[in-house]
This record gives sequence, C-alpha cells and structure tokens, in this order.
Amino acid sequence: MPITCGFDLMKPNSLNVLVIDENRIRASIIEEGLRDAGYDNVTIIADMTGLARRITEINPDVIVIDLENPNRDVLESMFQISRAVNRPIAMFVDKSDEASIEAAVDAGVSAYIVDGLRQERVRPILKMAISRFNAFSRLSRELEEARGELENRKLIERAKGLLMRARGLSEMEAYALLRRTAMGQNRKIVEIAQSLVTAASLLDPGGDT
Repeated sequence: MPITCGFDLMKPNSLNVLVIDENRIRASIIEEGLRDAGYDNVTIIADMTGLARRITEINPDVIVIDLENPNRDVLESMFQISRAVNRPIAMFVDKSDEASIEAAVDAGVSAYIVDGLRQERVRPILKMAISRFNAFSRLSRELEEARGELENRKLIERAKGLLMRARGLSEMEAYALLRRTAMGQNRKIVEIAQSLVTAASLLDPGGDT
C-alpha cells in the first residue's frame, strides 16, 4: 500500500474515509458525523473477515475504527493493522486500560478515544488524528534525513582517511580530491566516497577502512 501523507484538513471531500465497525447503529453515528463535516467519500466495513485485504483494496486516506467493549485479542488485531497501513487512525473504544492506551500509541493510532463516541465529536477527532499523523510523519522524515546525513558524513570521513593514508594528503586535500572527482563524474561526493570505501574493503578485506 503506498504511503500517503500531508493530508489537507481543509478539503474533506478529497479524503477517502474508511469506517470499521461491526455495530451498524454506531457506524451510522460516525457516518452522519463525517457527512455533516463534509466527508462524503465514506466506506463502512461491518464484517471483519479478511479485513487487511479489504483495507488494501479500498486504500483509504483515513481510518476510523469503532470497537464496542473489545477484548485484548481484538485490540491487538486492530493494532497490527494500525502498524501496517501507515494512515491516520482514529479509534473509539467504550472501555480501556493503561496498557491498551500505551499499546495504541506504540501501534501508531493517531487518536484513541475512550467512551467518546458522539456524532458532534467525530469531526474534531478526525481532524486531530490527521494533524497528529502529519506531525509524526514530518518528524519521522526529519529524523530519517538526519540519520542519513550522519551516515554520509561518516562515509566521507572514512574515504578521506583512506586517501590521506594512501597518498599522504592532508584532510583538506583529500576532501578536495573527492570533490573534484565527484564533479568530474557528475556524481555526489558521498557516492565517490562509497565507491572508494567499497574498493578498499575488496582490496584489503581484513584492513581497517
């Protein structure tokens, strides 16, 4: 399933909302609340059979899950889906405990609402779920980018060290050589560094690269 992020809170009509609820009366409360808020593209699943496959087929932008007095097996099943789909998820439950709340957070549930299913609350809760999901996605991307930059710097440092030892260059001269080579080959410096480190490990697999 492709990852969707950056949902537009101002354009509810553009969002495909999936409601998962075995209780059709409770599902109708959620659906009415969504439609009153302008969310017209609403799909309801009342049968939990083959749920993961059906979610993939529908490919929703946002998921609302309503669980009336769920047991731990049902909750864990929903949490597994939450981890897999990478979508904003608002989950309503009638009763819960601290362990279930922590599990919901770990599973990536954007809004976990205990005993709060009312029609007028659906819209603000859905907006909160989308907002939290967008914020978490942004932080995750920034963290991943920071990790990538750190790994790139480490790789370039290793490549400079190889050049300094092999050619007797200073640190500045080694970096300048990497930069000239990258410009000459129309590649990134980190790509040249990776090639150099890889070649060195092949030539001297027991050495310290």
